[in-house]
Amino acid sequence: MKTLQVDVAVIGSGTAGMTAHKAARMQGKRVLMIESGPYGTTCARVGCMPSKLLIAAAEAAHAVAAAPGFGVHPGPVRIDGRQVMARVRSERDRFVGFVLDGVNAIPDDEKLRGHARFISPGTLQVDEHTLVEAASVVIATGSTPIVPPEWQAAGERVITSDAVFEWTDLPSSVAVVGSGVIGLELGQALARLGVRVTLFARGNKVAQLTDPLVLREADAVLARELDIRFMTKVAHMEKTPDGNGILLTSSDGAGVEKTEQFEYVLAAIGRAPNVDKIGLETAQIELDRHGIPRHDPHTMQCGKSAIFIAGDADNELPLLPEAADEGRIAGENAARFPDVKPGLRRTPLTIAFTEPQIATVGATYQQLCVSHAGRFAVGAVSFGNQGRSRVMLQNQGLLRVYAEFGSKRFLGAELIGPRAEHLGHLLAWACQAQLTVPAMLDMPFYHPVIEEGVRTALRELALHLEKDPEHAPGCADCTPGP
Repeated sequence: MKTLQVDVAVIGSGTAGMTAHKAARMQGKRVLMIESGPYGTTCARVGCMPSKLLIAAAEAAHAVAAAPGFGVHPGPVRIDGRQVMARVRSERDRFVGFVLDGVNAIPDDEKLRGHARFISPGTLQVDEHTLVEAASVVIATGSTPIVPPEWQAAGERVITSDAVFEWTDLPSSVAVVGSGVIGLELGQALARLGVRVTLFARGNKVAQLTDPLVLREADAVLARELDIRFMTKVAHMEKTPDGNGILLTSSDGAGVEKTEQFEYVLAAIGRAPNVDKIGLETAQIELDRHGIPRHDPHTMQCGKSAIFIAGDADNELPLLPEAADEGRIAGENAARFPDVKPGLRRTPLTIAFTEPQIATVGATYQQLCVSHAGRFAVGAVSFGNQGRSRVMLQNQGLLRVYAEFGSKRFLGAELIGPRAEHLGHLLAWACQAQLTVPAMLDMPFYHPVIEEGVRTALRELALHLEKDPEHAPGCADCTPGP
């Protein structure tokens, strides 16, 4: 077994790993990136990019279906599943190719293939061929979709989102279990492409929303188009007798069971950090009850050690922008250890590319109920009769914006509505710039645009900021205020 000595060892070559490698290398350090799986980020291979390709096809189909509402009557729509999936795979491979170009540009002596595990805080064993002695280590091992063992026993027709993008044709039916971002995005896209889709949700949560009023609106809006079974759990699933499908038995809130057949079951109940097989018990760092290293989110340092963590592995927000930021911070601090410094953590921004889109910005309603004891000003606007939204026949959804009494500083927002990806960015920039609500209202607003809805919500928010905080909306009543 050979031994390598480096300044920084990075375990993983996804978004966080590659960013950490680059950041440490720019500090002039000897860096080694270790990977046991395929090169290419989760985003490019099985995440952000292929899902958006499928959604884009679904949007095209939906646009044709919605055209009669404008008095435009196209001919019969024919969805060619093979052509849809061929484009998804082809463009996906193109995006992966760009990532691989980046990996190939890394010198060979800075890459090592194999599974790494700690055998001491500063020593990694890679398979049975190499010992890596590192002054500091970055854990960027990513995550894996969760599939309960009893579901796996039902056979290969129980899949995760990874398998969707390997299809050569669209299936006839899919049961989606989970109402998070992945389940909603893929479920709605497949339904719009003619697949019979049923979505099962244990509770009434959708995507990343925590505001009860926005959540209620999202439940209603999405249920108009999707067959969503809220407050319903999967009681049992098994192969069909011919092996070409799954019999899924669900149980609703009243305990009533129903058995249905689907060609596939898509498990979309979350992702688990890949930290259980890397020898953390020998790394001498503190773990939380889930087995995740306790770390400082501003430095990504695990305790006071020379071990850092970034990306999906830390079980925070499994999003590409977060992984990139964390990778950069971890890589820089690993390179200059023990001179560890806080890095820039941008305002949180999450987007679900459903239609209407869903976004959360800055502090969520749930977080403010804790940090501000439920006393913060709230403004709202419904997109149900908002001008530009109505023009586009996309007039549904709700935006709620939050601000701090006294300082009038904008704190965050939650919304479901048209063009939420763009509204979310504007609000995130305002939040990161620590703008006050009056300062935001001084910004230019054109007409007629979706952003006028933001102005309406901010105007209401400004009025509430002038009122007595004791009579402000809070967690107990959850109303937009008097």
